[in-house]
Amino acid sequence: MDADPPSKPSIGRLILSTFRRTFVSGVLVTVPVIITILILNFLFRQVDGILSPLVSKALGRSIPGMGLAATLALIIAVGVLARNVVGSRLFGLGELLFVRTPLVRAVYSAAKQLVEAVALPQRNSFKRAVLFEYPRRGTYVLGFAAARTHLKEGPITGDLVAVFVPSTPTPVTGFVIFVPANEVYELAIPTEDIVKMIVSGGITTPAELLRAPQSTLLTETATP
Repeated sequence: MDADPPSKPSIGRLILSTFRRTFVSGVLVTVPVIITILILNFLFRQVDGILSPLVSKALGRSIPGMGLAATLALIIAVGVLARNVVGSRLFGLGELLFVRTPLVRAVYSAAKQLVEAVALPQRNSFKRAVLFEYPRRGTYVLGFAAARTHLKEGPITGDLVAVFVPSTPTPVTGFVIFVPANEVYELAIPTEDIVKMIVSGGITTPAELLRAPQSTLLTETATP
């Protein structure tokens, strides 16, 4: 007995299938672009809004982007002054006022260290991706080694590594956890790839996580 020929999909199903594939393709292209534009627009508004009211008052009208341009000009002007003798001394006096004022000192010092860690490539802060067990044995979390310290008194003693654990999907936020140095595994993976893994929720995780052949976390001197 001959088998029945396979039934052909109806025109409605073909149209629906084509529409679904087309829609998914459109989503894959447009949504990342939209998200990028929204983030850049948010950053632009935040930076532009710093000096925009002053510029608008001086010009008598509001011009989008002038606040951003004024902020960039101010940064360049401050940089020029900071590189000469007179300017560096003035900024040194101003910084001295910040670091000696309670409450302001804590915020300013932390902000300065964070900016220096990001802006100065020769520094090692947030440059080493690490893996360690958290929140329980058998599970691991990614982070960035920030500093090393030594615990002298308490229930345990030894060298600890301060690890910044970024959150998903905004790696600029997270928390700090101190981990014994011998329990932190340094990875031979570029920082950019780690950030992609965190932002994507783990979707872009590579097939292999390579451990650094010689971890500097176990040989460097603890921060005094």
